[in-house]
Amino acid sequence: MQKKPGRELILATKPFAKEIVWKSWFYSLSTLTILIALFAGIYFLDNIFLRIACSVAAGLTMVRMFVIYHDHQHHTILHRSLPADILFKIYGIFILAPVSIWKRSHDYHHNHNCKLFSASIGSYPVMTKQKFLQSSKAEQRSYLAIRHPLTIMFGYITMFLYGMCVRSFISAPKRHWDSLVALIVHIGISAFIFIKLGFITWLLAAIVPFLLAFMIGAYLFYAQHNFPGVTFREKDDWCYEEAAMCSSSYMVMNPFWRWVTANIGYHHIHHINSRIPFYRLPEVMASIPQLQEAKTTTLNPLDIVACFRLKVWDPSTGSMVGIK
Repeated sequence: MQKKPGRELILATKPFAKEIVWKSWFYSLSTLTILIALFAGIYFLDNIFLRIACSVAAGLTMVRMFVIYHDHQHHTILHRSLPADILFKIYGIFILAPVSIWKRSHDYHHNHNCKLFSASIGSYPVMTKQKFLQSSKAEQRSYLAIRHPLTIMFGYITMFLYGMCVRSFISAPKRHWDSLVALIVHIGISAFIFIKLGFITWLLAAIVPFLLAFMIGAYLFYAQHNFPGVTFREKDDWCYEEAAMCSSSYMVMNPFWRWVTANIGYHHIHHINSRIPFYRLPEVMASIPQLQEAKTTTLNPLDIVACFRLKVWDPSTGSMVGIK
C-alpha cells in the first residue's frame, strides 16, 4: 500500500468530518439522561450496593459525556446550536472544565502536539534527558511530580480543581471568570450534600464519581501522548500530520471502554482531523488503511506501567526513556 503524504491523508478524512445531527443529539441527550438517572439512583435508592454501583457508573458516564462536550468545543458537533451551547456550557461548569480555559488550552495542545520546548499548556510537560539533568533538583522534582501516577490518580484535585479552575482564574480573572463560577458551584453543591444528606451520600455523589472520572480522563490524556514508541520533535522539524500519526496513540479498547470513552482511543485520527465526530472515528479507521498502522497502547496493566515509566525524551535514541 502506498502511503498518502500528510496533506493528502488529511484530505482523505474530510468526507467524514460531517456530523449527522440527529446522532449528535441522540448520543448527547441519551448520555445525559443516563447520567441524571445514575445520580438519581445515588440519592433515592435504599440498597447501599445499588447506590455504590450507580456512583461508579456515574463516574464512567461522566467520562463519556466529557468527550462529547470536548467534541462540541472543537465545533465538531451541534455547532451554532443555542440549546447545545447552553447545555455544554453548563456541563463544562459541572465537570470543572469551563469553556474559557478548556477550549483555549485544548486548542493549543492540538496545534503544538508533542512539540519540544513549547509551553506545556493543555498537555503534560516533556523535557529532554539533557535538559532534565541540567535542571536544579527543585525543577526536577516539580517536573516528575506533574507526571507522577499519584498526580494523575488524583486528577480531580490536581488537574481540574486546581489546574482548570483555581490556577486559570488567578492567572486571568477577567478571561476565566467561569472558572470561579465552576469552583463556587462545585464546592457549594458538595457542601450542601454533606450537610443535608450526610457523609455516605456525599461520598457517593460528590467524591467517588469525580475521582473516578478525572482519574480516567487524566490517564487517557497522558497515555495518548506518552507511550512506548511516541516521537517528539523540535519546532523546526515538527509537522502537524506526523505529530498526529507518530505522537498520538490508537488505544485499543473493548466495546465497553469504547462506549465509556466515546471512541477517544482513536486519538491519532482525532488529531489528524478534529472535526470528525466521535461516533464516526471507527468508520474512518476502517475506510483508510493507512490509519490502521497507528502506534498502539491499551488499558492492560502492563501497558499502563510501561507508559508511566517514560519520563524524558532522549534525542540520541529517538525515544522516551526513564531517568535511571
